[in-house]
Amino acid sequence: MTDSCNIKASVVIPTKNGGSRFRSVLKAVLEQKTNWPFEVIVIDSGSSDQTLAIASANPAVRIINVEPTDFQHGRTRNTAIGQAKGEFIAMITQDAQPVAENWLHSLVEKIESDEQIAGVFGRHIAYDDASLFTREELVQHFSGFQSQPVVQLTDQERYRNDPGYQQFLYFFSDNNALLRRSVWERHPYPEVDFSEDQAWARIIIEAGYKKAYSHDAVVYHSHNYGLWERFQRSFDESMALDELFHYEQPKGLLVPLRSWIGLTLRDLRSVRHNLSKEGLGLILPTIRAPIDNLMRVCGSWLGVRSALMSPTLIAFCSRDKKLKRMKRKS
Repeated sequence: MTDSCNIKASVVIPTKNGGSRFRSVLKAVLEQKTNWPFEVIVIDSGSSDQTLAIASANPAVRIINVEPTDFQHGRTRNTAIGQAKGEFIAMITQDAQPVAENWLHSLVEKIESDEQIAGVFGRHIAYDDASLFTREELVQHFSGFQSQPVVQLTDQERYRNDPGYQQFLYFFSDNNALLRRSVWERHPYPEVDFSEDQAWARIIIEAGYKKAYSHDAVVYHSHNYGLWERFQRSFDESMALDELFHYEQPKGLLVPLRSWIGLTLRDLRSVRHNLSKEGLGLILPTIRAPIDNLMRVCGSWLGVRSALMSPTLIAFCSRDKKLKRMKRKS
């Protein structure tokens, strides 16, 4: 797998109590088929389960430890990349499992197709335990990038005035991505608590580089959020994106109502199209879906108003703030 003198790609996996799923992720990474050497780096921030034992069981895996209180999405990834040896850096998370043995090859093949490509992100599909709505949402989301897999900032006026165009250019997911090291050396991850991947994409897009999407570099990656967890996750994402990008978007009370109706109608269409195949298994997810959508849109709507909220209310709504409080106490 590795030849320390000529490593083309380094795979970086940040971990914290990855559990049994991390075992499957690491196994899939180590089984990648390439015609060039690659290395695997696990950067762990204080796991107390079997994560470190799983990683250390394979001598080919290099482990970097950081203090839990020092963890930060941007800074921790920069630490790992700074110690990596590859020309390209594949970023993956402890719960994103490559689907096939060509995952890493597909990412590298895409970035080598054009020396102006600074980063590539790959497709996500849902795990088998995900709901129909999660599965279809991922399919729809990533299919939107197929028609224009390589993008570059070419229309400055539209970029200044069109938030949708900005969001399309900024989207980047380092749950499944590849960075060109030479670009990272000039433009490392910004040291932010959330959405470090999209913040980095903005930097490289504004610097004139291209960003690419690989439909063939596929990972399993999905979450079965509880209802309150869904609210908190949506709140944190919305707050982070608003703080980073200051998107101009409607903020009236009709916004979450329209979003909720749109999402719920989308889910009902999915039920109708899949009823014969899914059968009675759709009953509980269908009942739950409108509530889940309500938690999502309410969290997002409040997230863009965080500047108007008290610290106590923000702490109540934010899962990220709660985790940070727990780290400080421990």
